[in-house]
Amino acid sequence: MEAAIKEKIENLLAALPPEEKLVIISHGIALYLSTLKKRLSLAQGKVRQFEEKYNISLAELETRGLPDDADYQMHEDYIMWHHWTDTVQKLKRQIEVLNEIADRGLYPGETFHVSD
Repeated sequence: MEAAIKEKIENLLAALPPEEKLVIISHGIALYLSTLKKRLSLAQGKVRQFEEKYNISLAELETRGLPDDADYQMHEDYIMWHHWTDTVQKLKRQIEVLNEIADRGLYPGETFHVSD
């Protein structure tokens, strides 16, 4: 976003009364949490597919190492498996942070009411 536009938006938000800012932030958190939870569900499903396909968890595969006879597809899957596992962890951290903001609020004494 262009710096001048960003500054204008920040100034407009700063001009809002505190209760309006809180409403906007709480609604934004609720919407974004919903989006993140959908992404998390997708990523967890992808990880499960690999676990079912190879009948092993990625952690166990990491311990054992790829089989000597692993084909090209298994190598490709291994890379994607790592991607989806990393994605699950990142999304869980993001959701945790947003849930904490929703529970505690941005400022002392405020709380948001965000439903799952």
